[in-house]
Amino acid sequence: MFSTSTAPEYIGTSYIETYLYDADERHPAAAKTVRGGSLYALVPGKAILVHSEPWNNLHTYVQLNCTAEWIAGIDFTDANAATARIAAEFDGWAPELTALITDDDTAPVLRAIYALPIEHRWDRVPGVTLLGDAAHLMSPFAGEGANLAMFDGAELGKAIAAHPEDVEAALSAYEEALFPRSEAAATVAHQNHELVCFDDRAPFGLIDILVSKERFSS
Repeated sequence: MFSTSTAPEYIGTSYIETYLYDADERHPAAAKTVRGGSLYALVPGKAILVHSEPWNNLHTYVQLNCTAEWIAGIDFTDANAATARIAAEFDGWAPELTALITDDDTAPVLRAIYALPIEHRWDRVPGVTLLGDAAHLMSPFAGEGANLAMFDGAELGKAIAAHPEDVEAALSAYEEALFPRSEAAATVAHQNHELVCFDDRAPFGLIDILVSKERFSS
């Protein structure tokens, strides 16, 4: 067992996941709004994010800043009631946007977001290590979860190959590089969550980043 009592904590944001299938034919207004790409509609504390997927499907993540108690009070086993309760948080929004919630072709799925502390580390345990979310669970606002997991696996393999006769040396070297790498990504995820997507300036924090990237790329 790892010598840490640290557990992931709810960061105060929950996603609710929905799908619209065969959008051009079955949900033309929503499809026209998304236009085959991605759409971000943000205000302080909540958002509707949607992107197009193969076979003309729309994949939506509704994001809400809410307490764990509030979201736990919604019965997601009652799909209609849960959909209505989530949609009520967007009362007054354009119907093309709220349709991404109310016209869903699947039951809404709750994705409460948990994260480990930014500087999370553990004491070396002989013969064992961690990678991926087990090592550095963070919010998805850095967009690096899958990339980090694959990179962790590659780096662990390289460390073992570099120390074929000493597994402990390999694991120590791997963890020594893992911790600062994880901390850097978790810091970005936290900053994006707090300062870009859901602060009092939303959506302008995200706009600032997109504009700066466009200027840099040009």
